[in-house]
Amino acid sequence: MSSMMKQSFQKSKSATFFNKRFVTALFFAFFLGIAFGAVKADTVLAVVKTYDKLEVFADVLSLVEQNYVEEVDSDKLIEGAINGMIRTLDPHSSFMTEQMYKEMQAETEGQFGGIGIEITIKDDVLTVVAPIEDTPAWKAGIQAGDRIVKVDGESTFDISIMEAVRKMRGKRGDPVTITIVREGMDKPMDVVIVRDIIHVTSVKSELLPGDWGYVRIRSFSKDVGADLDKRLKELAKQGSKGLVLDLRNDPGGLLNQAVAVAELFLNKGELIVYTRGRVPNQNMEFTAKRVNSHNDYPMVVLVNRGSASASEIVAGALQDLKRAVIVGSQSFGKGSVQTIIPLRGGAGLRLTTAKYYTPAGRQIQGIGITPDIVVSNAPDRAQAKADKIRKDENSVKKQLREKLEGVHNGNGGEVKGKKNGKPAKKSIVNLEKDIQLQRAIGVLKSWEIIRGIQSKNMTVSR
Repeated sequence: MSSMMKQSFQKSKSATFFNKRFVTALFFAFFLGIAFGAVKADTVLAVVKTYDKLEVFADVLSLVEQNYVEEVDSDKLIEGAINGMIRTLDPHSSFMTEQMYKEMQAETEGQFGGIGIEITIKDDVLTVVAPIEDTPAWKAGIQAGDRIVKVDGESTFDISIMEAVRKMRGKRGDPVTITIVREGMDKPMDVVIVRDIIHVTSVKSELLPGDWGYVRIRSFSKDVGADLDKRLKELAKQGSKGLVLDLRNDPGGLLNQAVAVAELFLNKGELIVYTRGRVPNQNMEFTAKRVNSHNDYPMVVLVNRGSASASEIVAGALQDLKRAVIVGSQSFGKGSVQTIIPLRGGAGLRLTTAKYYTPAGRQIQGIGITPDIVVSNAPDRAQAKADKIRKDENSVKKQLREKLEGVHNGNGGEVKGKKNGKPAKKSIVNLEKDIQLQRAIGVLKSWEIIRGIQSKNMTVSR
């Protein structure tokens, strides 16, 4: 063995000797604690076991630093060790460098740069929870459940969520190529997406034909509860008879906003969600705190596999408390609590500390919310063929009508697509193609009919 190697091993032995002295001191301190009743014996044994393993870690670190074939960066080695440790827990826990921590804080403010998707690790594969509506990813056709196997040609195998986020973010206008695998596809597909600043308009609303209110929540960023309350009051003034709350492809967001949304439809004091963890201070209950005026009309909530986290909390609460009928397909199943813990040097730790449970005690994590009425939004082949024939016929009729209007209209007629000289307002839904929304409105209509029958029977009985 060379003299250099001997010196290296001697150094590592001295480091081990130091660590052993440190552990001995810990032994002494903890046994004193036992003597005075301050520390339990099993706690001491657990701590000693941990520090025995840390001795091995210190030895390995010392050997790598001194003997690896190339010079190494100790900070990177330790950061890699921390990341490896956190990855053994679950896909949602992660270590954040100072830069990552800043980016995470920007995300919940409602504006950030990137392509506009919520991602997770599912079955060890980077998976799209949902694309955010009107973002580059949404416009490029990315769907909930798509599996991202490459980013700019680099494999996403064994990647953390935070690393994946960083790879897909960049300067506005710069393209990024993601390679996806989708159910029903024969081979992976490359999708080129141009990055942009992501502005999240979280709440949109519209009064649908038949005077049914429709509200879509795209993410639970800050102030969503207050914004929704305002939209509901506007719909009420317009004569809304019932509500469709659309949480499809909503990847979630802030817990306090999920509570703020749910309590708009519940009675004061009703349980919305509770959490359970190992540490007692992670066991929390969230109840409706305010008296509201939005719980006296029929309501349907739409969910799909892109509905996750905060969306599932709201849907689960309204389902358990019999406030709304849930329509759509099985939701994603992300129901764990991540606590953000600031670390020294500006870094942070996102750590799973508890799981969410609905008022009836149902676990959301890994299961999701099962709709009361399961409806797929994909029409069968026969229906798709019939729709195509009808679309072609309508297209021909539309062309003939436009020609006739062009002949009779002259310069003084009404311009197509305008009302009283102003552009017609574009609907935020496509009722003709949205099968789940059609079913939701059907449920509201049935509700109205049943109420009418019950009211009539009560009048007759009197």
